[in-house]
Amino acid sequence: MTTPRRILRDIALARSGDKGNRATLSVIARDPADFPELERLLTTERVQLHFAGVVGGEVQRFVLPQLQAVHFVMHDALAGGVTRSLALDAHGKTLSAAILDLPLDD
Repeated sequence: MTTPRRILRDIALARSGDKGNRATLSVIARDPADFPELERLLTTERVQLHFAGVVGGEVQRFVLPQLQAVHFVMHDALAGGVTRSLALDAHGKTLSAAILDLPLDD
């Protein structure tokens, strides 16, 4: 019997938003005991790779241990921003759902 593959959704929740052409993304551990795993797995490189083709610029990472969260600012991610983009998700709201599909095995 195979063990089901664990994904980020199993241990975290996420919220996303926008500021101009930047998307913001916070990933929060459901249980504080899982925060060290989030902090280890969610690197700027891994997030950039996960959003390849969506995020064209730098990804900045901010660790928020008091909130058991890792926050990212992703530059050049919203096709010019809400007032300029023809994208269906100009606010970047689906980015939080997309990150939760990230496999936990690295």
